[in-house]
Amino acid sequence: MSVEATAHGTSTINREKVAALTERELRRLADRTPQSKQRHERGLKVMPGGVPSSFQENDPWPVYLERGEGARVWDVDGHEYVDFHNGFGVMCIGHANPQVGAAVKARVDQGTHFAAPTDGSIAVAEELADRFGLPQWRFTNAGTESTMDAVHLARGATGRDVILKIEGSYHGHHDAVMVSVYPPLEALGERDDPRSVPYGEGYPKALTELTRAVPFNDAEALEKALAKLDGQVAGLIMEPAMMNINIIPPVDGYLERVRELCTAHGVKLIFDEVKTGATIARGGASRRFGVRADMVTLAKAVCGGYPGGAIGMTEEIAALIAEGRVHQYGTFNGNPLVMAAAEATLTQVLTEDAYAKLESSNDWLLGRCDEIIERYGLPCYTEGLGAKGCVIFAGEPLREYRDYLTKVDGDLATLAWLYHMNNGVFMTPGVEEEWTLSIAHSEEDLRRFANALEAFAKDVTGD
Repeated sequence: MSVEATAHGTSTINREKVAALTERELRRLADRTPQSKQRHERGLKVMPGGVPSSFQENDPWPVYLERGEGARVWDVDGHEYVDFHNGFGVMCIGHANPQVGAAVKARVDQGTHFAAPTDGSIAVAEELADRFGLPQWRFTNAGTESTMDAVHLARGATGRDVILKIEGSYHGHHDAVMVSVYPPLEALGERDDPRSVPYGEGYPKALTELTRAVPFNDAEALEKALAKLDGQVAGLIMEPAMMNINIIPPVDGYLERVRELCTAHGVKLIFDEVKTGATIARGGASRRFGVRADMVTLAKAVCGGYPGGAIGMTEEIAALIAEGRVHQYGTFNGNPLVMAAAEATLTQVLTEDAYAKLESSNDWLLGRCDEIIERYGLPCYTEGLGAKGCVIFAGEPLREYRDYLTKVDGDLATLAWLYHMNNGVFMTPGVEEEWTLSIAHSEEDLRRFANALEAFAKDVTGD
């Protein structure tokens, strides 16, 4: 029998038991979701993988949803779940939010698209300027477009070509950032000089080599990279807190030093706040950590469940667009339907009181998970910011992507996901994701999550 002692937990993990439990829970999930299987088989005939986006793929098949209300969703087999997935963090306002719904319905009756400016875009831009402290804003249709525009602007502002990014981060699916996203350990190269690894095929080598990676939470490594590439780097794009490999917060002083180094080398600092901008504070990570970038990119929760994004910038960078030096276009940019949803989301729903509630709920859930982890000696820990949180199956805190590759126990993370799904907790698929709370979550909803984690803990650590 294979038994492995955990690095920091007090229990031992029986790997044969983990494998047997995983097989059992996979069967349970398959048995619970026959209509999802049927939808998947139908979808395979007309969509690669049977889904609209590769992020939605999952074994044995994705769970197809039918509707949502508040903190709950229902799948096509009629099962009710408390939703901690929340559309990859978009729905922190809760499903079918009545205030956002009323704003969108009113806008529908007035026309949904003109490709001409309306009052809604001014109102949303004013609100974002107040939240983030950046004076000028333009709108997009998704996070990918927001980060793509930011890269164009950084290059236009500096006349340079090279982009720096954080190793292991995801910033959308355009050429400049589909580099070193989830590369395998053997492909990374030396930590002090990482390779530029394309994320799949279809990306020209010449473009991939214009993007260089640096490790997160290491200002010294960034300083060395900037010195080596002095005069070549247009911009550094980064999440202020990494959100695509669970949650890795910045260490004390790191963001401040990043800001100093970018300024010293004439590099435009881009904060990708697609995940954090409307979920962890009023003003996102920029306000929470007190560091201001040259540009901030937004999407997801900002538009209350509608497909929109935004990019905030300094007056200097905005002049590039105003003068026609950098082109920022989009037929649906700032369309009135999305602006109605965004205005209601930002001014009526995600108020300071809402952020206080999200923080309080998250603190409660993180604390309850910590109690379970300690009681059963699980080899994991919790991390959280605002509405975001996770249980990270590693024996010590992660600080960067290489830690994630070498320290996270993917088998335990997968099994925990299955326990939650089979106990009525809808969770984001993948061992690297985090939960997102909504303002609709009650203490009873939070207890359901904790109870599923405790059921997992009992079975994994029990005799």
